Amino acid sequence: MFKKLKSPYDYVTALLAFVLTSLVTLVLWVSLSHSSYLIPSFQQVHDSYSGSEAVLLDRHRQVLHEIRVDPMGKRLNWVGLAEISPALLAAVISAEDKRFYQHKGVDWKASGGALIGRISSTNLRGASTITMQLVSKLIPDLQPQVSHRSIWQKWNQMRAARKLEESWSKAEILEAYLNRVSFRGELQGIASASRGLFNKRPHGLDDSESVILAALLRAPNASTEEVMRRAGELSEEMHLNLSSATILSKTQEALSLPYKFESEIALAPHVCQRLLGSRILQFKKRSAEAVCTLDRELQRFVSETLQQHILSVQGQNVHDGAVLVADNKSGEILAYVGNVGVLASARYVDGTQARRQAGSTLKPFLYGLAFDKRILTPASLLDDAPLDVPAMNGIYRPENYDKHFHGLVPARTALASSLNIPAVKVLNLVGVEWFVPKLGELGFENLQSADFYGSSIALGAADVTLWELVNAYRSLANAGVWTPLRLTFEENPDVTRRQGLSAESAFLVSDILSDRESRSETFHLESPLSTRYWSAVKTGTSKDMRDNWCVGFSDHYTVGVWAGNFSGEPMWNVSGISGAAPAWIEIMNWLHRGLPSHSPEPPSGLTSRHIEFSVPGQSRSEWFLKGTETSTVQPVSSPTNFRIVYPVSGAIIALDPDIPHDQQKVFFESHPKDDRLNWSLDGKEIGRAGSVLLWTPLKGKHNLCLIDEMNRTLDSVEFEIRGNSRVSSSANLPYRRRGEEFVNEPR
Repeated sequence: MFKKLKSPYDYVTALLAFVLTSLVTLVLWVSLSHSSYLIPSFQQVHDSYSGSEAVLLDRHRQVLHEIRVDPMGKRLNWVGLAEISPALLAAVISAEDKRFYQHKGVDWKASGGALIGRISSTNLRGASTITMQLVSKLIPDLQPQVSHRSIWQKWNQMRAARKLEESWSKAEILEAYLNRVSFRGELQGIASASRGLFNKRPHGLDDSESVILAALLRAPNASTEEVMRRAGELSEEMHLNLSSATILSKTQEALSLPYKFESEIALAPHVCQRLLGSRILQFKKRSAEAVCTLDRELQRFVSETLQQHILSVQGQNVHDGAVLVADNKSGEILAYVGNVGVLASARYVDGTQARRQAGSTLKPFLYGLAFDKRILTPASLLDDAPLDVPAMNGIYRPENYDKHFHGLVPARTALASSLNIPAVKVLNLVGVEWFVPKLGELGFENLQSADFYGSSIALGAADVTLWELVNAYRSLANAGVWTPLRLTFEENPDVTRRQGLSAESAFLVSDILSDRESRSETFHLESPLSTRYWSAVKTGTSKDMRDNWCVGFSDHYTVGVWAGNFSGEPMWNVSGISGAAPAWIEIMNWLHRGLPSHSPEPPSGLTSRHIEFSVPGQSRSEWFLKGTETSTVQPVSSPTNFRIVYPVSGAIIALDPDIPHDQQKVFFESHPKDDRLNWSLDGKEIGRAGSVLLWTPLKGKHNLCLIDEMNRTLDSVEFEIRGNSRVSSSANLPYRRRGEEFVNEPR
């Protein structure tokens, strides 16, 4: 104690201080045995501890993802003493409290030395034991108000430490201390320091790393040089065989660069953000974990499968994708992959919630509505022939994927093979004003008005999310009943439940989407849509190949896959078969690797009939809503066979003021041309439809109908004539011809 004192005055002062300290110690020994502070139990401290990371658990309570929720400090999970390296324990005790296992909370020998050092100004280090440091962290009143504690705070700290030692074991004190102490910057607790500075768990710390961490305890934010010096002195004091070079390199490696944490598991970032992200500003409420409906094993498989598939088509300019897997009965989401992780063009974009054009994925609901309205049956013949559709900037002429027209086809084939022209004709029969609200009933949100879409919605012009699509297809698997999807197990007695399509219509659509033979017109018999068990599936590709979808279901699961680019950049030569479908079937096969899937039972409102088509040799058994059944299907004169080619519905034709009025003509043309049919304009017959009819235009809105011999309307369009006429020698007509197409001028 006296070896650093030099003058006689120093010796006398130190001796008096020592005597005074001894007397004071004797007096204080009794008073320190009683503390007014309420000391928590070890279990209370352990249970009240919260890490800075919130944890997302799967349905089996396995860790799926971690997310930072406390911005004030970095704390990982509590670490037991048995999980901490013995080298670290020895270094901490040697550096902070050599007589930790001998004293009862206060090291009187060290306290006396500290008091003498303060009196003699020899700058000896303080005498706070590990127990005293711990109670300061547990009791806010014991925290120093300035750089040093007052003498009364120190006194109360010692009293509290004595009381703590009466109820806690030494192992509990050391464990709590190491989990609560700050090491450097925001790193709090040994788990955080070990991971942040050495990328190790605490049980793997070696001698050199242990002395560096112990050296940080006294001054966590000391310079690298100061930490190296202290670590070296501690190494010598502990008689460790560590070279200066080892300590130097380890210290520089740990402290010279900003530390970073790599999550040990990060399988569901978007679900984690949805369920835990809102708690970032409420971390004091200690929402340390959340349980979701995902299955970790499935989530990992789906994520890896999507990444591998997107890698395989990157050469076709495909960089992003997303997948959802839902349980049909409960609506619980079993896998939620918002993008392809490190491969994604935008890692924070959630592809399951991004709105993209639906392509052909809406066709099943259009046909389902037509079945419910009894406008069509699966056996109804639709004419897959050229069709002009009015658009804002002219006329759109839809084509099929294979660039061919197939003539008369049953509705079953038209839907299963995803033919475009029949879909537009079905929409004309159903009415877009009926179809758009039906999509709303099936869970599609933020839809525009029916007038906004027009005929284009039959081919998927609406923007939808993968989340909405998967749930709408899930309703087909559930006999047309729509309920919300779920990411948690929390019970909600007010769950919305509605009948999107009738059970009969949902069965018909599901049966068609599972029909490999009817699908073969476009997709062939063997394709990524063909499973060895019962499944119903539909693909879709949006305009210019910007989005590719594959959504389908078995009797247990609904799986939806989107592939494309978050930027909206078109893919190159990617179809429904080569885009999302390969990932879809791989996921579906994994789900059914030991699980059968059976076709649904037909509802009581359906009946089966063997039918003969007008085409020789074509027959099959078909399902019908009771009351719509037939045994023979013949093509009839109907809007699906006879149509008005020009003008198209919604066309606006401008009069040319430089052309004499009697020389301006608008032609009316039907397909096919038939002398038995008549033109009716604004309720008056104006001629036969066996050839092109020329008509002198009149300003205003007009209704043109194609009628048969029994005065039945087979097709009708509305168009408008605008502008003024005056005398001129010009003989040009008020429309222009592009090849074989007549196109009205843009508005």
